[in-house]
This record gives sequence, C-alpha cells and structure tokens, in this order.
Amino acid sequence: MVSRLIPVALAVLLVTGCSASGAREGERFGGTGPFTLVIGRPATAYLQPLLDRWNQSHPGERATLLELPEAADEQRAQMVANLQAKSDRYDVIGLDVIWTAEFAEAGWILPLERAMFPLSRFLPPVVDTAVYRGKLWAVPYTSNAGLLYYRKDLLAKEGFKPPRTWEELRAQARALHGKYGIGGYAGQFLAYEGLTVNFAEAVQSAGGQILSPDGTEVTMDVAKAKAGLDFLVGGFREGWIPQEALSFKEDEAQLAFEEGRLAFARNWPHAYGPATTSAVAGKFGVTRLPGLDGPGTGSLGGYNLAVSAFSKRQKSATEFIRYFTGLENQRRVLADGSFPPVWAELYDDPGLIKRFPYLPVLKQSILSARPRPASANYNQVSLVIASAVSNALTPPFAEPGDDVVSSMKGQLQEIIRAQ
Repeated sequence: MVSRLIPVALAVLLVTGCSASGAREGERFGGTGPFTLVIGRPATAYLQPLLDRWNQSHPGERATLLELPEAADEQRAQMVANLQAKSDRYDVIGLDVIWTAEFAEAGWILPLERAMFPLSRFLPPVVDTAVYRGKLWAVPYTSNAGLLYYRKDLLAKEGFKPPRTWEELRAQARALHGKYGIGGYAGQFLAYEGLTVNFAEAVQSAGGQILSPDGTEVTMDVAKAKAGLDFLVGGFREGWIPQEALSFKEDEAQLAFEEGRLAFARNWPHAYGPATTSAVAGKFGVTRLPGLDGPGTGSLGGYNLAVSAFSKRQKSATEFIRYFTGLENQRRVLADGSFPPVWAELYDDPGLIKRFPYLPVLKQSILSARPRPASANYNQVSLVIASAVSNALTPPFAEPGDDVVSSMKGQLQEIIRAQ
C-alpha cells in the first residue's frame, strides 16, 4: 500500500549467478519444511488466524510470521540487509508492489510459473505490479488505490456534487474552507514516498506519465507534469490546502479528516473503517480522485508475495503462496483485515459491498490506476521527485513550475541512463 503505507526506498545489488534472467531451472523450488513469512507490520494484525489454518493442515511445513517495522523504508532496509547477506532466514517475502523490479533485477527473488496461479481472475493492473521484463516474480496478495474522501454532509448543505475535476475540487474546497473554517483538501505532502505518489497521481490525472511502463525511459511531458504540479502548488498558495499538510503522511491526513478538520482528503482505503467510528461517522463518502478534465488516475499500492532466492524451503514457500492468495483467504483479507483483495469477483459480492460500501468505487479506481515505474533504481527516482516537489510546495513558491519539472526530468534521465 502507499497503503498505509506506502513511503519507500530501494537499492540495487547484483547477485552473482542469479539476475533478472532467472535462476537455473534445476535450482528452483526445492526443499520443504517449516518456513518464515516476512511482511511489514501494518499488514499483519489479522494474519495469525490464517497462518493457524495453514499450520493445522501442514504440521511439517509450519509458517512462522516475522513482522517488520511499519514504515516501508525500514521494512525494505531490513529485507535488503538479509538478502544481500544471502541469508536463508526469509522464505516468503511480502513486497510492496514498487519493489518488484529491484528485487528481481538483484536476483533476490525467484521467477514463478504463471500457470500455478489463477491470475486471470485477478484485477489486471494488480497482476502488472508483479511482472518485470515479461516474467512473474511475485503473486499479488493485496491491492490499493488512492480515493478521495469527502464530507457529504457539507456538500449536501451547499448543493455540491462530489468533485470530478480539479477545478470543481478547488472551488468546493475554497468555499467550504471559507464558510466552515476547516481545511479544504490534503493528501500526503511530507517529502517521502507518499509525496511521490501524490505527484505521480497529479501528473497521470493531467494525462501524463513520468517513466515508461518498463522504467527504461523518462517520458515526462513537461506541460502535463507542470499542470499537475501547479494544481498542488496553487492549493497551498491560495490556502485551500493548509500549510500543516506539508507534514502529512497517511496517518496525519486520516486523523485530520476524522476530526472534521478537512473537507476533502486523499488517502488509501484503509482510512475508511476508522472514519466510520470517528467524529465524521455518517457524514462522509468516497469517490475517485479528480483530474484535470474528469476523474483522475491513481497509483497502485499493495503487497505481493515472493519466494526468496536464498530460501532452503522454496517448494513449501511456493505452495503457501498458492494457498494464501486463494479466493477464500482473499475474502478474509478484506473481511478480517480490511485490505483490498486482488480477486476481481470479490468487488462485486453483494455481502461484501454491504459491509464495505466503497468497493465499487475502489474497483474503478484500481482498474484505472497505474503501477509506479518499474525501475530497478526506484529509490533514486522517488527521492528526486519528492525533493523537487517538496521544495515547490514550500513557501515562498519562488521557482516556476516549468523550471522545477524540467530540472526534475533532467535528473531522472541521469538516473535511468545509469541503470
């Protein structure tokens, strides 16, 4: 997830004899026995009962949960340290969707056989996050896409419909800010991965992109990227995005909305459940992110499950991934963990929609969302973007948007050439 996710950093280390070309067939998927599932803490609260079900039916292949820190960059740092050392401590690895390219390129995870998994029943964009250079390197486990949370009670009082465009969001946020004395809009604007996501969504929602889908070329259209940046800068300059949002990650934006301090907030689906028991319970709704001329385009988040190239229990790890990403477990991922599943049919389940009314909107958001660039140097890409955008959003807004974007594009081209 920028699930709750979602702040990250990535680094590349090539491991001799095992690269994106894949491990030798004879060395793959050997070994059975007890194994370890390693995954970040936000995704673990509901997992033990699911692991218990596996362990009861597989006493010789017991799964042990190893929780990593909540922050994605800390998760990744621990994983990289383990994998660089070629340790066999990790067997099944829960990867943020943006790590696929790096871990595959470095030879830290093994390519998987597509036929082993019912990928045709998964949401197509979610499957794309697990593919690098034509090979499947992981199996989607949870998904995510940004949503716009809004105060439906205030919109109803003013005769507003949920905004579909940036101009509608701007006009409504300014009006509600002025009349009710609350912040108009906020996303994740601290200089971290969340800001990269918010900027990428703005660029995509203006009809542009940052890198080619395979991450090998900078395809940023300066005018479209500037349009996305100007939308965000304009919010801070005009005051309908509060200055305090410069320090917001997911949790801060969620809390501000729950406390009634925001009319609109961009966040992931995980923010929905807590809001139903907050000060805005019964007073809010969710819709797709707005864009330049209509509904916008979000960025995909979520977790995929991969097999460590250094595991001695790769067969057990692979079978566990088949089990854990099956339909019934996916239902529990949503029902017990409130994480968006990857099976398409669950988004149309009447019982689940009654419990999670945002599912139809979320399905549309995921289907229209884009994976973040599949770059093995994604960490550097994200750092360049977050730093440049943060400077642009911080008063006194001195540097013109086209200069910011042109400079950013040049830095990104240097990173891609160095791959």
